[in-house]
Amino acid sequence: MKLTKRQFTALATSFAFAGLAKHSTRAADGVTGNSVGYGPLVADPNALLDLPEGFSYKVISRFAETMSDGFNVPDNADGMGCFKLDDDRVVLVRNHELNISNGDRGPATNNQQVDFSVYDKRSDGPALPGGTTTLVYNMKTGALEQEFISLLGTVRNCAGGVTPWGSWLTCEENVTLGGGEVSKDHGWVFEVPSNAREPVEPKPITAMGRFNHEAAAIDPRTGIVYMTEDRDDSLFYRFIPKTPGNLHAGGRLQALGFAGDGFAGQGASADSRNWDDPIWDVGDWVDAVWIDLDNTHSPDTDDLRVRGQAKGAAIFARGEGIHWGDGELYFCCTSGGRAELGQIMRYVPSAAEGTGAETSEPGKLQLFLESNDPNNFNFGDNLTVAPDGQLLVCEDQYTDGAVNHIRGVTKDGLAYDFARVRIQSETAGACFSPDGTTLFVNVFSPTRTLAITGPWHHL
Repeated sequence: MKLTKRQFTALATSFAFAGLAKHSTRAADGVTGNSVGYGPLVADPNALLDLPEGFSYKVISRFAETMSDGFNVPDNADGMGCFKLDDDRVVLVRNHELNISNGDRGPATNNQQVDFSVYDKRSDGPALPGGTTTLVYNMKTGALEQEFISLLGTVRNCAGGVTPWGSWLTCEENVTLGGGEVSKDHGWVFEVPSNAREPVEPKPITAMGRFNHEAAAIDPRTGIVYMTEDRDDSLFYRFIPKTPGNLHAGGRLQALGFAGDGFAGQGASADSRNWDDPIWDVGDWVDAVWIDLDNTHSPDTDDLRVRGQAKGAAIFARGEGIHWGDGELYFCCTSGGRAELGQIMRYVPSAAEGTGAETSEPGKLQLFLESNDPNNFNFGDNLTVAPDGQLLVCEDQYTDGAVNHIRGVTKDGLAYDFARVRIQSETAGACFSPDGTTLFVNVFSPTRTLAITGPWHHL
């Protein structure tokens, strides 16, 4: 089942993919040192986001501004999805990663009354501030036409993913149990239709598991949902729905393991993190095996990943952003790698993905990138696949003096700087408009949502 090292090398070479461990893409002055990318960054006179020459951004939403529903733009803008509304307009559904105690940065401040259904409230009364807001943006006029709460009462809505049927999956990165500060259990995925023009009825999709959710991506061919988990010892999950397109109808939750006895260590969990005992190099591939999980929405424990590892599921270092590309997906492991600076994994599903036939034709996982230099790539978090197949990755590093970037990664695994954040914050929620002309991205805090345009080209 498992490819040998020689087979790995041959396959990696045939795809011509390599990563940061084998390529230096930056000159001594910190500017991209070769022809990849869009050229040196130009200092932003507003000291927010440096971009290459010819690119510009427009702030379309700001923290604490009054939205069209009378509530305030919440803080901590994180994951986001973009949907076509008509020839002129797009819809953005935006997460807000707010904790139970962050009510002063939520949408309902100054004793504003919430007269719609919320998922949960604090024991002392107020609705929990986490959730989503929806924006209707006119691409032709550059006007924000509508902005409103679309989900409220959740905790730490970090990332998520778009569905082929036009909704946003928003994921709670929190597993607080009800009975103390809150009345309900948390750690769920919720669905927000992009065509909703008022707050949705909050319904957790419990079959997708209760854990420290991060992001999700769906294979449009099969309807299978792939999910990451933000833990140092996380799993990589897939949810096979009973009815593709109807996640609330239930399904089967599994975790990825490495086939064979090499990486898996005679049946033990494979540790993909490369921390203490590196098991693979950039460009290596391994066959996947998917392991059934049970008691996936336990109301009183937070041990799903531990039980999965005991059954042979592979361990990942803080699985974060995930995005579907052309027949494959990519996801970040924020602190993975020998230098603990981050990895990017690439998964190619089986032609028989999710069926019994995949055992003889398994999906394959590749270590696509592993950073050994913080100046090249440092704690990749949210990511998106651009229309031309390259990646744009938002960094999430908060150590003293750290400067976060949006890093581009070409299809050949070469990294370059696309943007530099000039304030002590991160970018998040990067997503392209359906026509590929505009990159929307959030500055996490204080919330600002940007529309970036410029001379995009195929790299």
